[in-house]
Amino acid sequence: MSDRTKPSRSKLDTVEPLGKRVLIRKDEDKKVTKGGIELPDSIEIPTITGRVVAVSAQIDHDDDFPLRQYDRVLFNPKQAIPVEFDAENHLYVVPVEDVVAVFRKSK
Repeated sequence: MSDRTKPSRSKLDTVEPLGKRVLIRKDEDKKVTKGGIELPDSIEIPTITGRVVAVSAQIDHDDDFPLRQYDRVLFNPKQAIPVEFDAENHLYVVPVEDVVAVFRKSK
């Protein structure tokens, strides 16, 4: 195949969720308990918290969903769809109904 007939593979720059979904970067799994006990690699406490990386346009314009980019959230991972975009980050497209809490600082 010549270079002209090969399909070009461009690197993706962004992932934009569609519909009532948000893109979340999952927090790292905990390896140490709050009491300071180190857990072996074979045992993990699954975390279901993360940071909102992007919100769909539909959610951005809907006042019923107070989610914004960079919010720290608690989410149900059952319906989360993993995105193989960046090996360094664990990204998931999550239906907004599965975001169950937003962590906010008190004023």
